[in-house]
Amino acid sequence: MTLDLTADQRLFQQTAREFLAGTVPVATVRALGEAGTGFDDQWWRSAAELGWTAMLVAESHGGGTISGRPMTELALVATELGRSCAPGPFVTTNAVLAGLGTAGAGQGETIAGIAAGTSIASWAVYEPGRGLDIVNALVDGAAPSDGEWTRAVRDGSGYRLTGVKDRVESGDRADILLVTAQSADGPVQLLVPTDAPGVTVTPTWTLDLVRRTARIDFADVAVPADAVVHTGPAAAAAVRAQLHTAAVLTAAETVGATAEAMDMTLGWLTDRFTFGRPLASYQALKHRMADNKTWLEACRATTGAAAAACDDDPAGAAEAVSVAKSYVGAKAPVIGQDCVQLHGGIGVTWEHDLHLYLRRIGLGRALYGTPEEHRRRITDLLVAA
Repeated sequence: MTLDLTADQRLFQQTAREFLAGTVPVATVRALGEAGTGFDDQWWRSAAELGWTAMLVAESHGGGTISGRPMTELALVATELGRSCAPGPFVTTNAVLAGLGTAGAGQGETIAGIAAGTSIASWAVYEPGRGLDIVNALVDGAAPSDGEWTRAVRDGSGYRLTGVKDRVESGDRADILLVTAQSADGPVQLLVPTDAPGVTVTPTWTLDLVRRTARIDFADVAVPADAVVHTGPAAAAAVRAQLHTAAVLTAAETVGATAEAMDMTLGWLTDRFTFGRPLASYQALKHRMADNKTWLEACRATTGAAAAACDDDPAGAAEAVSVAKSYVGAKAPVIGQDCVQLHGGIGVTWEHDLHLYLRRIGLGRALYGTPEEHRRRITDLLVAA
């Protein structure tokens, strides 16, 4: 998302763009949406081979970065994913890896499988009827009332897990879940296979055709000691890192989708004539597009700053992350809706591709914190400071 990219970063971005154009053009995205599959497993393994799952993984587990700035480079990929409305568990996978990256050598085999794309992982954090407040409470050490959140009860050296998680990205395709729960000792992070006894996965609908979610029910699920990733303050720190990763990548993907919608609209205004003149020649429409362009560039800037903050000072990146997610979440839907209006009647047809990008923008606004939730988070940070 930054303007000053190295030659290697530009090559990495261009490789991602060409891979997406060749493997998941819009026609394929539509076909995947109609089939209800979301994404192809082999396609995701090929994406992992390009390094999309390696940035937050230690070299000892097969990871590594282009230039030592993992979030900046992941944001480049996320932008290209948004530009193509591509499928795949990119955001949630990297959120999981952000949490597992500090888990130590005990999870090396799991991390290697996720990084290779042979195992699909998803972060299970949302609770039914709850928003980002649960993440903030876990990070801040709040104590929920009994039965309010998913609970992990000590069972020897492991836990028994009971509760419900929803809005789990790619949860219906996941092999393993990183579950954020509450225990008597504070927050805990647990790795739970989706085929474990007591786990029920129910696919749920989203606005996006290929970015799917699921509801996960846990009925007294046994979690052994070697599947306990983090507890207490370490779990709170991991949840914070996961939220920052998911929020920044979602913002970057939204920026990419918005930029593509803008390009489509600019082409339409240039090619479409009325009263013998191109639509782009009318001053009122010029002013609207100028406003949209200004907001889009501000979206790029705030997202790039958030990614850079995560690279430079992860512990102090909270404000930059929430600024980006709140601003992009507020402005991108406005730009997208205006692009539809500027297209006229054709913009609201199923056959036109514009609605695919508007769907991606709408989902990006809602996941990992709405603008309102992140503004409250900014306020809390300022009050605490």
